[in-house]
Amino acid sequence: MGRPRSPGDLTPPEPPVPLPGETVGALLRNPGFRWLMAYRISTMLCYQIVAVTVGWQVYELTRNPFSLALIGLAEVIPFFCVAPFAGYLVDTLPRRKLGMAACTLLMLTALVLWALTRYWPIKDSLWPIYAAIALGGCARAFLGPIYNALFARVLKREQFVRGASLGSVMFQSGLVLGPAFGGALVGWAGADVAYAVASAFGLCAVSALAMMQVTEPPKQMQQGPVFASIREGLRFVFGNQIVLGALALDMFAVLFGGAISLAPAFIKEILHAGPEALGLMRGAPALGSVSVALWLARRPLQKNAGRILLFAVAGFGLCMIGFGLSEVLWLSLLFLVLSGICDGVSVVTRSTILQLATPDEMRGRVSSINSIFIGSSNELGAFYAGSMARLLGLVPAVVLGGCVTMGVAASAAKLAPKLRRLDLRDLQ
Repeated sequence: MGRPRSPGDLTPPEPPVPLPGETVGALLRNPGFRWLMAYRISTMLCYQIVAVTVGWQVYELTRNPFSLALIGLAEVIPFFCVAPFAGYLVDTLPRRKLGMAACTLLMLTALVLWALTRYWPIKDSLWPIYAAIALGGCARAFLGPIYNALFARVLKREQFVRGASLGSVMFQSGLVLGPAFGGALVGWAGADVAYAVASAFGLCAVSALAMMQVTEPPKQMQQGPVFASIREGLRFVFGNQIVLGALALDMFAVLFGGAISLAPAFIKEILHAGPEALGLMRGAPALGSVSVALWLARRPLQKNAGRILLFAVAGFGLCMIGFGLSEVLWLSLLFLVLSGICDGVSVVTRSTILQLATPDEMRGRVSSINSIFIGSSNELGAFYAGSMARLLGLVPAVVLGGCVTMGVAASAAKLAPKLRRLDLRDLQ
């Protein structure tokens, strides 16, 4: 409450004491939230171990950066096709059971890649690997919408800001541990063992959702036509300048600045290191993101959130330029950690905006649109980076992408004034 203040008292007011339900400890004492975090990190570990392993395996077989671009393309096409319908299904069917099915499909992807590595001669043709990646793309279309929909069922609205920060911690922890663990497994035991461990994490995700106790919302969407419901979600996103600006800003930043997909080529051609270094490189951005997400969980971002978001995206582009110009492993890792700090601010802010601005009955569809913006941009960014590296070379491609990302931040500041002036307290 703070002490009483007289009219002439110039002493700054004491900061408000958070309510018991708003503290980090209250969130962690919530069983539903704990199981949701277990689901989040397990799916991330499964996906990231597969991503780093398949990237190393394909580049070892081809020594062609364009083959890394095809990995992204093989995932993004089915992901893009499935995502709109995934959002509709999340708003229509029991969310927890649908998530269990998606996690089972993710686990099967890792098992298929394990079987291909152990028993199928893939040196002459890579199409079985690309087919397995496409299967994983279908599964991944459901993971984000399921998480965002369950998030709103296990937390109160006043807990969303801190909950989004802790969710980002789990997400980014998976990005740190998954690549590092995957790179170590490939280097020490082989790709087949890495795929087997990834499938075990997929099973952990299924188990976490099975243990979660959560109430399902009223089935308001079951009577609505599929395409009409999808159009309703699109109208909501494109009619909200703040939501659309945040999604578009993140999408173009990842599309043009996502140089991490070229990490196997940088390790081989520029830094001359092994798969263990690849795991460190893939995990370095997430290390920075975890650090800033932990900070934001204790000190949630409120005032000037829009401006901070824009500066974070511009900083991300600047870090990508530094990474592209570096020829020393430790300096490259440092730039990637700094880029992760900038990206962590962006992720937490965007997640909070989506949770606060989206009606509960539309969370699946809006989250799927977010997945199309952000998830597809990762794979399209990998395709763009691989293609530009083939045309311009590794270093020019990354430097150009960083410059374009900084230009995107400047354009968003001009074209989306509501986002630039955003204070998150206005959405609560």
